[in-house]
Amino acid sequence: MHTRKNQRNLSRSEKRRLVDALLALKRSGRYDEFVRMHGEYYVPDAEKGPRAAHMTPSFFPWHRRFLLEFERALQQVDPGVSVPYWDWTTDNTPASSLWAEDFLGGNGRTGDRQVMTGPFAYSKGNWKINARVTEGKFLTRNFGRPSDPVSLPTKGDVAKALRESAYDAAPWDSTATTGFRNAIEGWSAGGPARWRNHNRVHRWVGGLMLGATSPNDPVFWLHHAFMDLLWIRWQQAHPRSGYLPRTRLAASDPQAGRVFALDEPMPPWNVRPSALLDHSRLYRYA
Repeated sequence: MHTRKNQRNLSRSEKRRLVDALLALKRSGRYDEFVRMHGEYYVPDAEKGPRAAHMTPSFFPWHRRFLLEFERALQQVDPGVSVPYWDWTTDNTPASSLWAEDFLGGNGRTGDRQVMTGPFAYSKGNWKINARVTEGKFLTRNFGRPSDPVSLPTKGDVAKALRESAYDAAPWDSTATTGFRNAIEGWSAGGPARWRNHNRVHRWVGGLMLGATSPNDPVFWLHHAFMDLLWIRWQQAHPRSGYLPRTRLAASDPQAGRVFALDEPMPPWNVRPSALLDHSRLYRYA
């Protein structure tokens, strides 16, 4: 049993050990395997085939297993390391502790958005971007997107999503207008609130966090640890509301064969959402 801490509560030593483990995983080539996996399973509504990771009910269990696999890889480097979480409702400025020189580094520079500070700066020689959908070998960020400003979600935004009593709803994709899953994942039809919660955070960080290969930025893992914690908080607030859909969709449903019901195995691990509903035997949050 290990503990995932709020990143702001990490000691200097804990930060250094996590950074060292991330760099070791990068050197071994395993880090880029996780980036490629996320890119492979980022299947939008408009594409054909099964949709396990995004715009789908299995968004939470899929990423829980993905994060666990990554955390186990880190722990093979240093058994004392775990993935911390970033509560972006509180640590919501470029001056927040996670962007420090000794941790994740800061914003990208004007022009090419290249991150020049911290251990993941390309100029330090340790973080070459290999798995990508765009050109460029360096980590990029564009905090707040100054040309078209976007802010981080607020405590109120999260509270509103947590009040959703159903886990998910038809049509089980990015257009679902009710349900906790899409309220937190954050897809909507348009307007000023087009990107909400999870999606809005990716937009705020910008750079490589925008695409299917967003794990190229190490902040991805801290962001998704917080997503995982919010799922736990929703479960605690709605103990009678379980994962949906509970059973395989009818063949006549447009989403049949595309989304994963409670007991349908998800790729690439062949694990069912039902096996990932309870985190308590694996880790805890502080």
